[in-house]
Amino acid sequence: MGVDNFLNANVTGKRQAKRARVLLAAKLKTAWGEIDCRLRDLSRKGALVECANSLPQGSEVVFIRSSTIVPARVAWSAGQKVGLEFHFMIDEHEVLVQLKKPSSAQQTQHKFRRPGLNEDLSDQERQAARAWGAAVGIAVPGTDL
Repeated sequence: MGVDNFLNANVTGKRQAKRARVLLAAKLKTAWGEIDCRLRDLSRKGALVECANSLPQGSEVVFIRSSTIVPARVAWSAGQKVGLEFHFMIDEHEVLVQLKKPSSAQQTQHKFRRPGLNEDLSDQERQAARAWGAAVGIAVPGTDL
């Protein structure tokens, strides 16, 4: 999933624009209000979204995902799935921005993990381990000051 799928996608059937499978949050502005949806598929010409509400075919909406805001028409609707046809093609770079993989710096910034007992602990980690050990009635090695 991601940029590779977009760049290497084989175009089949009636589709003339490469499509990328994604799973991202998006919104649709409709005549009935704003609807939260999941973006499942994106190309320069349109998108496939899943919404809790069914939308009538032919209705006009505004697709919103991050900085991408584009008017669209509901090309088809089947249950919770809605096919959108954008009124104008969006820039390929806009599509790629939606698919951008986080850099390694962003990944390590949001890295949450439990520290191992055999590695150096910070004072805060040592204090938390000591408090946890006292709460469950065990002595945690490496937490003595």
